[in-house]
Amino acid sequence: MARLLPTQTDAAVERSDNPAILSLDDDTTREVIEALSSETAYEIFQLLNETPATPARIAEQLGQSLQNVHYHLENLESASVIEVTDTCYSEKGREMSVYVVSEDPTLLFLGTEDDRPSLKRAFKSFASLLGPPSVLLAIGESVSQFLTAE
Repeated sequence: MARLLPTQTDAAVERSDNPAILSLDDDTTREVIEALSSETAYEIFQLLNETPATPARIAEQLGQSLQNVHYHLENLESASVIEVTDTCYSEKGREMSVYVVSEDPTLLFLGTEDDRPSLKRAFKSFASLLGPPSVLLAIGESVSQFLTAE
């Protein structure tokens, strides 16, 4: 018998070429740093960076309780680094949100709002030499090293 409700999602991780840039004096910066400061939240973010997932799947893969995963998902979603991309249903028919990283990558730089124009010029020059995918990979690696150093 065919299922009436989808139990799987066909959502994918999609990223835009337009990263959000956060500076030290940006109100969102503290929220992003706080949301990613926990080891569990960071592991959830890394998982969602690879593939969309439901809270139940995240809990199973990370060996965490569903309540703990929901707590961190709420914080990450509030900081706008993840979002709900789809809905699917459990075997029992319960509706489940499917989470994924936000479409726009986020770049955190250790400068102020006044430094933002010069940063954008520098990245445009850099991107024209290497191409946008190389720049996004370098940024991601730098942020990953910064967060795991703590």
